[in-house]
Amino acid sequence: MGEWGFLSSLLDAVQEHSPMVGRFWLVVMLLFRILILATVGSDVFEDEQEEFVCNTQQPGCKPVCYDAAFPISHYRFLVFHVVVLSAPAALFVIFAVHQAAKPGHGGAPGQRTRRLQPFYVGSVVARIAAELGFLLGQALLYGFRVQPLFVCRRRPCPHRVDCFVSRPTEKTVFIHFYFVVGLVSALLSLAELGHLLRKGHPPHAGCCHRPQERGPAPGQPAGAKEELRCAPGPPPRGDLTV
Repeated sequence: MGEWGFLSSLLDAVQEHSPMVGRFWLVVMLLFRILILATVGSDVFEDEQEEFVCNTQQPGCKPVCYDAAFPISHYRFLVFHVVVLSAPAALFVIFAVHQAAKPGHGGAPGQRTRRLQPFYVGSVVARIAAELGFLLGQALLYGFRVQPLFVCRRRPCPHRVDCFVSRPTEKTVFIHFYFVVGLVSALLSLAELGHLLRKGHPPHAGCCHRPQERGPAPGQPAGAKEELRCAPGPPPRGDLTV
């Protein structure tokens, strides 16, 4: 799984700017998506085209029927899903590093996180859109079950052709698992977005209270007015971490 190392390192760098719920999303992404797909997914789907058997010897019939049964390979679809989900986070990390390297853009950590927060919120919104889009695409392309028999009537097949899919039950279980992980990931992303939006609008600073009118205090000249007393507001909350 060396080809996943670069992607994992980029995602790991997001932890510096993520709240706690965002780190939970990162754990789900690394363990239940990248790790499972790299170790189990390749073995489940590696033989899907070789073991796709049709009861005909007509040249060109089997590739046409396979294309009709699986417009996009399950494994390639899931890999593309992971890459697209990781793209917003990776772009945010690259942008954050670029901003930190600019002269005069250092400052205190709180100032840096306040400048980067709108871009991080944008990356979370893009992640949610990608997640929901791929979940809908998976449901429309494949449904929720891999059928053991696919009936093909496409040319150049001379007649109805029955084609058989290898290990349909195992692939169905894997698809169900991946869909549930996608739902959990989408819920975590929505929770993170709500947390960031709520944290980005802190309560107003303390209100100023006008004291009741009363006579001048001892030692003050007549007609002197007491100054407004303001309760101190909460400290600024610019950090993205919790």
